[in-house]
Amino acid sequence: MSQTAEENWPIVIRPKRKWLDVDLKGLWRYRDLYVMYIKRDFITLYKQTILGPLWFLIQPLFTTIVYMFIFGNLAGISTDGVPQPLFYMSGIMLWGYFSESFTLCSNVFVSNAGLFGKVYFPRLIVPLSGITSNLFKMGIQLAMFIAMYVYFAIKGANLAINWSLYLFPLLVLMIAFHALSWGLIISSLTYKYRDLVQLVGFGLQLFMYATPVVYPLSVMSEKYKVFIELNPLTPIFETFRYGCTGCGSFNMGGLFYSAIFMIITLFFSVIVFNRVERNFMDTV
Repeated sequence: MSQTAEENWPIVIRPKRKWLDVDLKGLWRYRDLYVMYIKRDFITLYKQTILGPLWFLIQPLFTTIVYMFIFGNLAGISTDGVPQPLFYMSGIMLWGYFSESFTLCSNVFVSNAGLFGKVYFPRLIVPLSGITSNLFKMGIQLAMFIAMYVYFAIKGANLAINWSLYLFPLLVLMIAFHALSWGLIISSLTYKYRDLVQLVGFGLQLFMYATPVVYPLSVMSEKYKVFIELNPLTPIFETFRYGCTGCGSFNMGGLFYSAIFMIITLFFSVIVFNRVERNFMDTV
């Protein structure tokens, strides 16, 4: 084939030569596929369901009731003066978005092996579309949280919104990229070692208790508090609760630490993801 004929091809696929070689132009060129993946998530999720999006309200609502009974009443864990339903719902909403996004990203190779082996497109589109579609679920739960907040505010609960609530979009973005980076690293391991999937699922459940989802940071003793503060999700959860209620803690240094941790892991995850992407079809 002549050089002129080769230049007439609209798309030329070349092997990646660098570890940190993100095809940003390809991501933009396949933006229609990105939107299609988001629509697909909605269709497959609601197809042949009775309640549809109401499941996104039922699940956190019943989880909140269980947490109130176990951690609020039986264990007697303080909520820093915040009404228990409001306190637990705030943690469930954020944790639900992180855990679902992380799970989706950690299975991206195994779940899409059949498609990846048939057609080429930037693989990052799949996890990016997943964390985007999960925003819709969190939006529904956020609406329920706001309704709860208004109810308790009218009832005279001691709630004080402050300026740190303006950081909410940034907090959600940080959760999304934490889930993306950690999930891509795990996905790069589990595509080859399938038994790690069971360990990851169990580890995610344990990790929730290392995150202030069902308890405020203030109830931790100094002996264990330092370990909880090493969790990069801790300042995100604490900042959101502080911004909504005025209770809890706001630590700009903690947020800065979480952001640096996110950038480093995201950088590393892209390197690992690109490395594995080259030959994972030979193993799956």
